[in-house]
Amino acid sequence: MKTRLTEMLGIETPIICGGMMRVGTAELAAAASNAGALGVMTALTQPTPDLLAQEIEKCQSLTSKPFAVNLTVGVVSTQISYDDYVDVIVRSGVKVVETAGRSPEPFMDVFNAHGIKVIHKCVAVRHALKAERLGVAAVSIDGFECAGHPGEEDVTGLVLIPAAAQRLSIPIVASGGIADGRGLVAALALGADGINMGTRFMVTQEAPIHHNIKQKIVEMDETQTRLIFRSYRNTARVYDNVIARKVAEVESAGGDFGQVHEYVSGKNQDKAWTTGDIDAGMVTVGMCGGLINDIPTCDELVRNIMRDADSIISQRFAQMMAS
Repeated sequence: MKTRLTEMLGIETPIICGGMMRVGTAELAAAASNAGALGVMTALTQPTPDLLAQEIEKCQSLTSKPFAVNLTVGVVSTQISYDDYVDVIVRSGVKVVETAGRSPEPFMDVFNAHGIKVIHKCVAVRHALKAERLGVAAVSIDGFECAGHPGEEDVTGLVLIPAAAQRLSIPIVASGGIADGRGLVAALALGADGINMGTRFMVTQEAPIHHNIKQKIVEMDETQTRLIFRSYRNTARVYDNVIARKVAEVESAGGDFGQVHEYVSGKNQDKAWTTGDIDAGMVTVGMCGGLINDIPTCDELVRNIMRDADSIISQRFAQMMAS
């Protein structure tokens, strides 16, 4: 399947494995890229720039295909030397960067000067338009259904994707609520040039998450996520577990972020990921968890999505038109 996204990135399928903190390792990114998608490592999963350099080298040793590095700006509490991380990315030879959080403006001159294509994640059309003016190569549009931070405007992908498509000239990647071939076909029909999936790639054999967490996502339905941090204007969609309910209680009582910080700390999230205890920490997951029924390899996942998309386009649609 050829789209503007596959042509621009040199990938076989219009699928991106979204950058996920603590999950976007070299192994997962390489597995996604080897499957024909675009794998994405997360820079800040590595606590120092030197460790990021080593992780990029590992990914390069595991795949000869394109992969990206995610750089999320301004959403972690510790002091980050972003210029040092950017320098590592530039020197590594990586040619695709996914940016998220705050505007990528401070880094665009450097990335463009080195021929690095930037895909910026946005939750609103106005943000996407600004990113286009800054010179990004593509934007990823995150609808309300997505895991992580869907913004504060609650616009679903069914509206947000075509709203962006009719105003942007650069390629658009649909993100949020997509887990299978049906989602890919729907995104393309709405005007996107490809899809970005985080939750679906979390539930693969290569994802560095405890099997029990993956199984909980397989077992969940579309109602088992919760929005937290809404009162802090930093809304996040997470699995509806004990931690999420504690945070909701604090928020409803008017508590500030300091009162929930320990619950949602990276330390506790790591505990959930590594021990398999779904209630140990905040577990970021999207509504599309309700569409996930298995734990395939990345290769099986990508092949299944493309097969199902082809079947929908070439058979189901053809039959509908014929009738």
